[in-house]
Amino acid sequence: QVQLVESGGGLVQPGGSLRLSCAASGSTFSINAMGWYRQAPDKERELVAYIPTPGSANYADSVKGRFTISRDTAKSTVYLQMNALKPEDTAVYYCSARFRATWTYWGQGTQVTVSS
Repeated sequence: QVQLVESGGGLVQPGGSLRLSCAASGSTFSINAMGWYRQAPDKERELVAYIPTPGSANYADSVKGRFTISRDTAKSTVYLQMNALKPEDTAVYYCSARFRATWTYWGQGTQVTVSS
């Protein structure tokens, strides 16, 4: 089992920045990627960014050039730096860990609201 704990959400004005963190614990050796999903009201959950082990980061087209996913392997933590935020980025953001081919483990979610 893997436990994921997110932090860093909040309210920010358009054009602002936030950094989300996700600390993993438990059987982290079993996972092969970490990622961030988001779900806005009345919309399906979408994959925003992920980083495989080993491998390079991948992003949804809607966030390319604005969001950066990174990891600190020693701390078993993954980050999502979000810049140039837009109102349409408003959503609950979920950290997830992939086991084999399935996004199996989920954090509790953290609210990000972009509004003036």
